[in-house]
Amino acid sequence: MGTPIVMTNLSSVPLLKRGKVRDIYRVDGALLLVATDRISAFDVVLPTPIPDKGLILTQLSVFWFERTKHIVPNHLITARADEFPSELQSERDVLEGRSMLVKLANPLPIECVVRGYITGSAWKEYAATGEVCGIKLPKGLKMCEKLPEPIFTPATKALVGHDENITFDQVVSMVGTELAERVKELSLQVYDFASKHAEERGIIIADTKFEFGLLEGELILIDELLTPDSSRFWDMETYEPGKPQESFDKQFVRDYLESINWDKQPPAPELPEDVVERTRQRYWEAYRRLCGD
Repeated sequence: MGTPIVMTNLSSVPLLKRGKVRDIYRVDGALLLVATDRISAFDVVLPTPIPDKGLILTQLSVFWFERTKHIVPNHLITARADEFPSELQSERDVLEGRSMLVKLANPLPIECVVRGYITGSAWKEYAATGEVCGIKLPKGLKMCEKLPEPIFTPATKALVGHDENITFDQVVSMVGTELAERVKELSLQVYDFASKHAEERGIIIADTKFEFGLLEGELILIDELLTPDSSRFWDMETYEPGKPQESFDKQFVRDYLESINWDKQPPAPELPEDVVERTRQRYWEAYRRLCGD
């Protein structure tokens, strides 16, 4: 375990954007995505980092980008710091393992969510209406139950706060019929491929979020891919429908913040050492199982 990286300030290239977790830099005609160890909960960035988190997120994304490129191309150029442009070589100590040099694409204005199980906001919507994103589901489903087949449940990209679920017809109105059908098809294909791999290693991918962009007219996968921050990973051994599941993500953080009755408004409280370590171990366990090392 190295020293946590909370924020990067590279001297050689301009900072384009600082997100909740990633610092994004412009490098000639490409982007450099640097995953820090920042963690957010309830849409607020916490003051306490989770050591190694950025490393794990990056390496998981690289793992999946390499294994799904036969389904759909992606934006990854390289994640090897020694292959980065010369102006970045002096920053290798910070960048090694937690950064990706990626192609610069035009992102689509939607989150492409695939759900294999009914949980989270989808469960709330189903409990109230019997539908999710305009898709009518069978009656009597339990919380966290496996769906008859995975469903495509797109969402808007919220600049602040939570993304909002939308219907497929709304996606069509935003990007056109052909592109909407294509992102739906590819999202379901990548989810199916990844779910089979994960189940062989004892992990259920309950749902996940993909982002797509256009590069010279070609549709490609961008951002991160199938990480604990963009997906719900459950342990097959402890899975039981009808109740909340243990996740390979920041569940310990959320549970702690709920237990102290934090009002979910900044500034956020510091996290105790045991919550930090248990969360770190959970991220590492997801990586070890999925990647095999």
